[in-house]
Amino acid sequence: MDQAAVDAMRGMLDYIDIKGIVVIGEGEKDEAPMLYIGEKVGNWKEDAPELDIAVDPIDGTRLVAHGRPNAISVIAAAERGKIAFLPTFYSFKLAVGPELAGKLDISAPIRENIRVAAAILGKDIHEFTVVILDRERHRKMIEEVRALGARIKLISDGDIAGAIATAMPDSYVDMYIGIGGTPEGILAAAALKSLGGELQIKMWPKDDEERKKAEEMGYDVNKVYYTEDLIDGDNVIFAATGVTDGEFLSGVKYGRHKAITESIVMRSKTRTIRKITAIHNLRFKTIPLKSGGEMKFIRIEL
Repeated sequence: MDQAAVDAMRGMLDYIDIKGIVVIGEGEKDEAPMLYIGEKVGNWKEDAPELDIAVDPIDGTRLVAHGRPNAISVIAAAERGKIAFLPTFYSFKLAVGPELAGKLDISAPIRENIRVAAAILGKDIHEFTVVILDRERHRKMIEEVRALGARIKLISDGDIAGAIATAMPDSYVDMYIGIGGTPEGILAAAALKSLGGELQIKMWPKDDEERKKAEEMGYDVNKVYYTEDLIDGDNVIFAATGVTDGEFLSGVKYGRHKAITESIVMRSKTRTIRKITAIHNLRFKTIPLKSGGEMKFIRIEL
């Protein structure tokens, strides 16, 4: 499933007039055959713009496998050198919407952040909703939030959507917090930049070896990175397509000879946000796939 998503995304990228370098991808070159960090994408025409590319072909592979909500396919693009790379697999993340941007501190106790945030929003504590990944490492945090009286929305996967939901007006989510994938955090920051929200992130080395490697690369694992540290510049494009139904995107719907998709496209320079519903007639649509460097074209008949 994930491989199919990688092949399809990689195939489409070759049609775009860019000189792209993957900076957030599926893994290092020796671990992933396509969309690896450092791979060149786009058609590389002479006058094409030079861009950093960040991708997650499916954020929430298990969600798709089990038919659960909030799986999305994501890509972000910015000028060369504007998307940060952090070397740890996991990070501790805090995401909020525009009203709370710049008002909270990821290093403060979660009880304090919730109290401050609720007061700013004019909400009682019991009206405040926090999104947390349902993981054993978050047991203590979940207990603290419950003891405080705030609402919790536990998600099994898909923390890009969970972080972005904090800045979507109809999501009724106020804060995302917890330890999750670092690449997913940087992709969420690309969306929050256009939405006026904020993402704070601290690297969370999974063991001493990863901590040592990060320090040898010159990183301070105790540093707090903010949205502007992760996604620099004013011209960032973020796009996501729903794979399964979720907080802010509908999943793929199938009918006779057609598929219906819903996507969202954001541009930070103008704060423009577009939702796009596309009807794909599969009797006429050809899908380019690139796997292992080989391009092929397929049609899907339903």
